Amino acid sequence: MATVTRAGLARAVHHKTGLPQSEAAALVETVIETIAERLTAREAVGISGFGSFGVRDKGPREGRNPKTGEPAAIPARRVVTFRPSGVLKQQIAERMQGAGDGE
Repeated sequence: MATVTRAGLARAVHHKTGLPQSEAAALVETVIETIAERLTAREAVGISGFGSFGVRDKGPREGRNPKTGEPAAIPARRVVTFRPSGVLKQQIAERMQGAGDGE
């Protein structure tokens, strides 16, 4: 499984739009920065046909050290969540079904 990097996204934008590589990289950075700023401000970010990002508070809880089995306190924290859109779910399901046909 390949990891999608910022540079990879910039290359894809460059190839699909014809923008110069430096402008494509700046565009990708702007999109990522904008999403991060909105999440930092605790605003939801929705991308039509893709999904929505949000921030959720998780309360403190008791966990276990997997190595020793000893109880460990896990502090409260904020986490970023992602909910895929129905369109994205459908695309993934269709591609998974198509990938299974050749096996």
